[in-house]
Amino acid sequence: MSMNRRLAPLLIASFTTLLLFILFQTTHLGQSWHRIPQAIGLGDKGPTAEQIASGENILPDLRESRPSPEEQKKQDELKETVFTPGVPKTPGSNYTRTLVIARMKEENTSWIEEKLGNMLRPTGLMDTAIYVMDDPEAPLHPPLNKGHEAMAYLSYIVEHYESLADISIFMHSHRFGWHNNELQNLDAVWMITDLSPEHVTRQGYMNLRCHWDPGCPDWLHPEATELNLEKQEERVLSDAWVELFPEDPLPSVLSQPCCGQFALSKERIREVPLQEYIDIRDWLLRTPFTDYISGRIFEYLWQYIFTGNSIECPAMHSCYCDGYGICFGGPDEFDRYLDTRYWLMHYQSELSHIKWLKEQIDKATVEGRFDEAAQLEVPEFGRDEWLIERIDAYRKEVEVKAEDAWERGRDPANRAKEVGREWREGDGF
Repeated sequence: MSMNRRLAPLLIASFTTLLLFILFQTTHLGQSWHRIPQAIGLGDKGPTAEQIASGENILPDLRESRPSPEEQKKQDELKETVFTPGVPKTPGSNYTRTLVIARMKEENTSWIEEKLGNMLRPTGLMDTAIYVMDDPEAPLHPPLNKGHEAMAYLSYIVEHYESLADISIFMHSHRFGWHNNELQNLDAVWMITDLSPEHVTRQGYMNLRCHWDPGCPDWLHPEATELNLEKQEERVLSDAWVELFPEDPLPSVLSQPCCGQFALSKERIREVPLQEYIDIRDWLLRTPFTDYISGRIFEYLWQYIFTGNSIECPAMHSCYCDGYGICFGGPDEFDRYLDTRYWLMHYQSELSHIKWLKEQIDKATVEGRFDEAAQLEVPEFGRDEWLIERIDAYRKEVEVKAEDAWERGRDPANRAKEVGREWREGDGF
């Protein structure tokens, strides 16, 4: 695989996804994530002048979601080995995959064939299982359009329990989405292409999103009794838990990175008896909870079903490195990359705002609206030239760090070292 191809997602991210971000002032994701568009594609129109002036952000400051060393240590200590760890195949072996997608009739999934055709059978090792939620005439459809993607995921497992691929990848129908990985251009194609089957096999269950926010380290509290409009499912979780897991104590916290996209090994799926999946799906079919609420409940149940842990918040640098082969050298180096990337976006945002202000001042002056022009903020003299210099320097630094991360991730020994996993000469990824 060529170096240019491997660098593409990070370099595009510095141009495309960052461009969407930089035209806005910083707003904490925890306050605004639920307003973020569900898909951000390369063909999307840029923001309007009014949106630029409003200062509302549509992508997060990734530094906000990174855990402190103390938080990460606490998360690691909370994890228990409930299921049997997986053992990857002999280095160089192939892994079969099935991409499980839930979509509505009007949603277009042609990107799968167009961008992943070389991975699909008969020439590749990947199959698809695309469930059309609202079309009972479709080849694959669930018994009821309820629970968002959860109904499709459970239906796939129930219907294919005895004929699973080595790796099952459960994803939403759109290619681009804010909840995809920012360092992979928010692009499902890159996430699927670069996903390590060896890592999924070892872990058994892997949440495909590496960034903690929203969802980690402390998200849903099943004992809560007051309505939280951002987490409407929280207040009913205790009722759902008693029905779904009657023999298990109610956890105080349910947390994992959002938003219902994950990969599983066939061994991990089968460690849970088929009847349990049937029972869980039956609950989803019968529950009086709405489609929205029942779907949201499952976003923070998957990690419990497949790991036995109510909290599953892996280190972000480990997720990127061992899961996708983007290795910065360790948590400190990963943080430095996020810092560099943040300041690149921050300065580009400021430069865009200055350009917009100058345009508005010039336009108002030409049209004789002198009072309006006088009320506009006057940019600091020479600030734009200074920003251009800083942007160029930070862009080059981001590109170098990206190139190094991709190159480092090509070596299986580097992946193991970065995540603290034992590796011997001759081992694979």
